Amino acid sequence: MIARPDGIQADRPGRQRVGMRDVRAIRDAASMFMQLDFKYGGGHGHKALRHYFRHEVLPLLDVSYSAKVGTALFSAAAEVSQLLAWTAYDTGNHRLAHRYLSSTLRLTQVIDDRMFGARILGNLSHQANYLGHHAQAIQLARAAVEGAKGRATPRAMANYWAMEARALSNAGEKAGAARAMNEAERHFGQADNADDPAWLSYFDEAELTGEFCHCFRDLRMRREAVEQAQRAVDSTDPAYARTLGFCRMVLAQSQLLDGDLEAALTTASLAVDGGDSLQSSRFQRYVTDFQAEVSAHAAHPAVVAFNERVSQALARLDDDE
Repeated sequence: MIARPDGIQADRPGRQRVGMRDVRAIRDAASMFMQLDFKYGGGHGHKALRHYFRHEVLPLLDVSYSAKVGTALFSAAAEVSQLLAWTAYDTGNHRLAHRYLSSTLRLTQVIDDRMFGARILGNLSHQANYLGHHAQAIQLARAAVEGAKGRATPRAMANYWAMEARALSNAGEKAGAARAMNEAERHFGQADNADDPAWLSYFDEAELTGEFCHCFRDLRMRREAVEQAQRAVDSTDPAYARTLGFCRMVLAQSQLLDGDLEAALTTASLAVDGGDSLQSSRFQRYVTDFQAEVSAHAAHPAVVAFNERVSQALARLDDDE
């Protein structure tokens, strides 16, 4: 993020010429694979996307193009590489996900795209947080915030601050997390004053609320966790089935934290019944974490019924495969 950018090698003689049409094709392909990821989970299209990236995208980086096309090409390649990382992450292949995220960061450095580079650092923070590496998660999120200052839109800065809030919350640092959430809110309040890149369009108010409900759950702030998680569930577009599943499971955990076992089981059952979400190993972990949390009430009929519902849902998923 602080190194001098390499810059692209434009107009190399005697090589295949690439134009903006090729760049548009890559972006369209990335959009298609992203929709598959949202609907069926990261594992569904990962192999096909990896083949496309290796055989259709990477070779184009070593041919001839103008400076304008080259910049757009590297940017599109970085978006595909990031999606590869997320699909690997969603299937639980964290080593591969980390490798692709690191490679994506390298692509952004070539064209000095600090805003997307910070996005990748935020993704690395997200993964470290998920794996329980709290100190690393905090450090990566702070690097994203610092590296993007003056080079990112307010919406992007809100995203980076939200990643820092998530990391600090998981580490139990309440004061720092509160400050990071405030900064995320402040920047998000200015989000409509700038043109955002297409890759940031997903980060709306529902997404920010979803990040915050994770924070309040991890900080064990019961009332705030339930309120934020309910807002996240109510405002998330059902088309984003996996995100909605995550928010419902956080709501269930928050309701359990608040002492309402019946409501928690009802909410968790709705999440499991969503079906498609279960194709994500990350979502399956949310479910198993919740099952561990309600295990103290293992003999309760509603808990027995919920565990049976999970088993049946996973069996149906195996049948579908």
